[in-house]
Amino acid sequence: MKTVIVDYGMGNLRSVLNSVREAERLAGTGTEIVLSARPEDVAAADKIIFPGQGAMPDCMAALQRSGLGEAVSDGLKNKPFFGICVGAQLLFERSEEGDTAGLGWFAGEVKRFSVNVRDRDGGRLKVPHMGWNTVHQTKPHPLFRDIPQDSRFYFVHSYYFAPQSSEIVLATSDYPDSFACIVGRDNIFATQFHTEKSHDAGLLLLRNFLHWNG
Repeated sequence: MKTVIVDYGMGNLRSVLNSVREAERLAGTGTEIVLSARPEDVAAADKIIFPGQGAMPDCMAALQRSGLGEAVSDGLKNKPFFGICVGAQLLFERSEEGDTAGLGWFAGEVKRFSVNVRDRDGGRLKVPHMGWNTVHQTKPHPLFRDIPQDSRFYFVHSYYFAPQSSEIVLATSDYPDSFACIVGRDNIFATQFHTEKSHDAGLLLLRNFLHWNG
């Protein structure tokens, strides 16, 4: 078995690689973990991890330049697929960030938090939303095994998922209103937060992904 982390030049790649390797030690599946910028490696992978960091227009442009777009799109069709942060945002039809077209795998868009967002006591909340926040599971999923409800994960983002249908929403977080922070369907699981920066809970998600057959 081989899990490929897609290297299209936009992501916290060394941290993701180290986290997935540590998750493999926990999982004990014997999966080979590979970081690759080669389309043929992505095409040959049994599972795909698709990270992203920075601005969505830059990530989409980097994906197009890399020549990896077709291999990623093919993997979305039938392989266990884990999108992280901007890698997850790219799965939607469009983002308000630079009015950027995404891969269109999920109906909906990626929207920016209001600049005037305030907490329930009236205090102004900063954008980007940065730091630890609780994640509320809204649907059961194999990747939630051993992860308690309302566990905390690490976020850094100014834009959030706005799916057309709630059917793909697997978990939400609040800032201060509820927003989708995990989406998925069939073989795809995608998180707005940085799984690789989320310590034990993030490692459990990755461990469960390595066990998951999609």
